[in-house]
Amino acid sequence: MKADNLIHMANQIGDFFETMPEREEALDDLATHIRKFWEPRMRRALLAALDTEEAQGMHDIVQAALRKHRADLQPATN
Repeated sequence: MKADNLIHMANQIGDFFETMPEREEALDDLATHIRKFWEPRMRRALLAALDTEEAQGMHDIVQAALRKHRADLQPATN
């Protein structure tokens, strides 16, 4: 998948978690959702986009969750 599609999907998820009253819980839950339901290739591509200009298209909550949980979201290498 292209990074812009992944960013769009992550932003939609972020919109949902943005409504939670506890910011830290929202960041944790957003990252948990991506870890559980996104395949490793998708997570790798999204994390790679975080370090590029494409990250400007990510909502703040998505960027914060990815930065906070980067190690947990990074798929294991074989």
